[in-house]
Formats: sequence, structure tokens, C-alpha cells
Amino acid sequence: MDQVSRVSKSQVRLSIELLLTVVIVISILLRLLNLATREFWYDEVISIKIAAGQLNAYQNPTATPVPLSDYTAWLNLPGEANWRDAVKTLLELLKSTLGGEPHPPLFYLSQHFWLRLFGNSEVAVRSLGALLSFGALLGGYGLGRAVLGHRGGLLLAALLGTNPFYLFHSLNVRMYGPLVLWTTLSACALLHLINQTQGQTARNWRKQFWWTLLLIGSVAAGLMTFYLFAYYLIALGVLVLFLDWRRWWQHGLRLGAGVLLTLPWMLWGAVRQLRNADTGRFAVSGGFGAALIRHLQDVTHVLGINLLAGDWAESISKDSLLVVGLIVISLLSVCALSLWQRREYRLLKVALILGLLPLLIAFAVDTAAGKFTLAWGTGRSMIFILPGCLLLLVAWVERSTGRWQGAVASTLVLLYLTISIGDFSLRQRQDMQTLAKVIGQAPTTPTLIAMSARARGHILRLAYYVDVGEPVALLAQAAPKLIPALAAVAEQYPRIIWLDSAKPVFSDPPAMEQENQQIRQILASDFQLIETQELRGTMPLDHFTMRLYTRRSS
Repeated sequence: MDQVSRVSKSQVRLSIELLLTVVIVISILLRLLNLATREFWYDEVISIKIAAGQLNAYQNPTATPVPLSDYTAWLNLPGEANWRDAVKTLLELLKSTLGGEPHPPLFYLSQHFWLRLFGNSEVAVRSLGALLSFGALLGGYGLGRAVLGHRGGLLLAALLGTNPFYLFHSLNVRMYGPLVLWTTLSACALLHLINQTQGQTARNWRKQFWWTLLLIGSVAAGLMTFYLFAYYLIALGVLVLFLDWRRWWQHGLRLGAGVLLTLPWMLWGAVRQLRNADTGRFAVSGGFGAALIRHLQDVTHVLGINLLAGDWAESISKDSLLVVGLIVISLLSVCALSLWQRREYRLLKVALILGLLPLLIAFAVDTAAGKFTLAWGTGRSMIFILPGCLLLLVAWVERSTGRWQGAVASTLVLLYLTISIGDFSLRQRQDMQTLAKVIGQAPTTPTLIAMSARARGHILRLAYYVDVGEPVALLAQAAPKLIPALAAVAEQYPRIIWLDSAKPVFSDPPAMEQENQQIRQILASDFQLIETQELRGTMPLDHFTMRLYTRRSS
């Protein structure tokens, strides 16, 4: 009977492992299939411009219409006759990040070389992030395996691969997806080094050497990808003190070596970036009590977004997101309490330190500094807490669910797959391509796009998706300045598309109804309204109202 029981358990184990392997493959396929299912959004075209070394070359629009084709140049590498020009472009990229760009240069440098190799198509540009995410899944497996064994590694990789938030960011041309790679690799390498006993260290010095190199490299890469990775680095230091304090100085030297590699940039570039940073937008308003409540809400939102809502957070209300966050906090609390009751203290410490400690550090820093950076960017600034939080879930599944283990693991990955597939199938971002189709209905007719915003991301998205071979001019100004500029040039065009941006960006205010009425009056005298269409994407920034006007025949 015991032998039959052992065979049965072995079969269940193999079936769970097979299921998790299939899920990991599906998560990879989801990335490959969705490389080009959505348009670039605002920040992605900015990333392309910076990676091309064109940030400083960009010129803001004036009150005079210009050919839309003029803006496409800033989404491509500049003309280069020889290797000296290529070096000049690379130096220009580094120089440009010192101005208004608040992030380290590693992401832009890697994207720059990828741009040189494969061009700036959606598939080409996003493929780098997808490729790095495959490495992150491998790192997630290594992290789970170091703590929970082979099956735990598979479950962590499966949950990370299907997690809606990470799936979105692994296809987002920003630095947050690659940050997860350095997070998983650094934790995986450190845990493998900690797990080596004194006797094993002497026999496995080659493995120790490679794990050390991986730890140093991933720490340096993390800091050079996103400055707030420093919170995670502190958590790694705390992990050493909890798990291997007798050899703290060895691990400290390794972590310190990673930091040391970044010092040239930190002392030269990061200092200049800090001087130019617009930190005022993160300032706290109101009294201490109101600020504390908002800080706590930010913590709740971050956990809800990272572990459940994903990019759906852009489409749901703050109150709904708060409920999602409370559900996630309740689930994590149950997991932690269950592990504590089962005396899985070491496992619980590892998961809490890697998952929640960086979040608590960020909360403390924000509270002390009087800033709101924690939930900035819809939770993406804290994406490095995701592997550790998922590790807590995996530890609970492995140690506390007993014979329901397979059912619970299947439910979790099925939930993530449902949310992720629903995100990419139900929430489309095709607004600029819709506009391009409208323009293409009369490709030889000179057309003026009058846009009530001058934000560079909006303009570059237009330039990327509208066929620049067509006679299209752009007049982009905030609504108050657009009115006189449009009145001065409207008679020169047989077709005008009025593109009204619903979401203000930086200094561009949304158009007031009085201003919209003035624009209507300018166009009503000589033009006929042919079509009105709401252009919506996955984010508030994607929302435009498009009105197509054609000149009345005399």
C-alpha cells in the first residue's frame, strides 16, 4: 500500500511539473504573439527617441504647420558616414540622459545597439524586452529552486511568466521589464552562495566564482537600470544578515563590488541628473494624517497592481484598485501566517525580505522625505518586489496546501492567464492607426492635423504611424495657442483633422469648452464636419477626439 501511495504521489508530482512547464511555454508564446498587437504608447516612443540619440535634437512644435515627416527623423538613428559618427551618436545618447531624463543609461544603451541591429519596428524594438524576460523566467526558476527545489522553481517561473503586470512590462519599451531580470538573477546568485556550506565552498570554488560574477554583474546592472533598485540591494544585505551573518563580509564584498562598478556613472551622471530632476511633482500636500493615508493607499495600490490587476489598473477606478490591493494583502497575510504556524521560519524570512522589505523601505523613505514616489507610474517603480511576493505565494502552495497543492497551483496560473489574455485581447491600442486609415482614404489630399497638445510623445506617435509619404502637415499647440494659429492657416488646406487630446501632459492643459467652441467657429465658415470618432487605447493618455473636416465646394 505504501508503495502504491508513493507511486501515486510521484505521478501527481510529475503531472504538476508537466503542467507548470506547459504554462511557462505558453507565457513565452504570449510574449512572441503580442510583440506587435498594440501600438507604442507615449513613453515607448520617447524611449526610442532617446535610444536613437535624438533627445537633444528634437525641436518643439511652433505656431506654424510643419510636414509630419520632419518628426520621423527623431525616431531613427541619425545619418552616419563612419564609425566616428556612430561614436558621436552614442556620446550624444549619454549626454542627453543628463538633462531631463531621470533614469540611468543601461536600458537606453542596450536598446540603442538593438536598434542598430534590427531597426525600430514594433517587433524589433520590443523583442529585446521579450528576450530579457525569458532570462528573468530562468532566474525566477533558479530563485525558486534555491529555496523550494525543482517544483518550486517551476511554479515561481510559471507565475512570473503569466503575471499580468510583468507580461505587460516585458513587452513595454521601458526599463521596468529588464529590471525584473536583474532582480531574479541577483537573488538567485546570492541564495546559491549562501546555501554553500564551508565544506562545499572548498570543493565547488568554480561554481562559487560564477555565482559571484553573476551577483556582482546583476547588482551593477540593476542600479544602472533603475536607481530605486537600491531598495532591493538593501534587502539583499538584510538577507545576508539573517541567513549567513558569519560570512557577512564575503557577501558584503560581492554586493559592494557591484555598487563599485556603478560609481563612475553615479559620481558623474547621476549627480547631474539629480540637479536637473523635477522632484517637485512628488511633493506631499496637506497635513501629516492625510499624507499618511495616501502613503498607505499607495502601498495597497502597488501590491494590487503588481500581483493581480496588472495593466488593467489603467482602466479601473482608484477605489476598485484599493479593493484589489486589500484582497492581495489579505492573501499574502494568510500565506505568511500559515508558514509561520508550520514553523517555516527560514522560508518565510526569505520571501518577506525579498518581497515586502523593499516596499517598506520605499514607504519609510517617502514618509520621511515628504514625497509620493511609491506608486508613481501605476506601480511600476516597485516592480522589483514582484519575484519576492510571488515567492511567498509559491512557498505557501508548496508547504501548506497538502493534497490540494495541484489544484491551488492550477488555479493561480489559470487566474493569471485569464487576466493576461483578457488584457491583450480586450484592451486594444490602435488609435493612431485608426487615424492613419482616415488620412489614407484620400492619400493625395493635403491634410492638416490640428492637435490641441504639443507633447512630444503624442507628436512622435503620429509621426510613427501616419504614412509620411502622404501630404500631411502638423499644427500642434495647447488649445489657447492653437486657436489663433489655426485661424491663420486653415484656408490653405482642403482637409483638416482636429485632434483633441483628453489628457493633459505636463504643461498642456485640456481644452476648455469655450476654446473648443472657438475652434468649431473657425472651421464652420469654410469646412464641413464629415466624421467624429473617439480614439481610445489602454491608457488615459491614448484618448483623443478626432473630427474630420473637408472644405466646402464653392
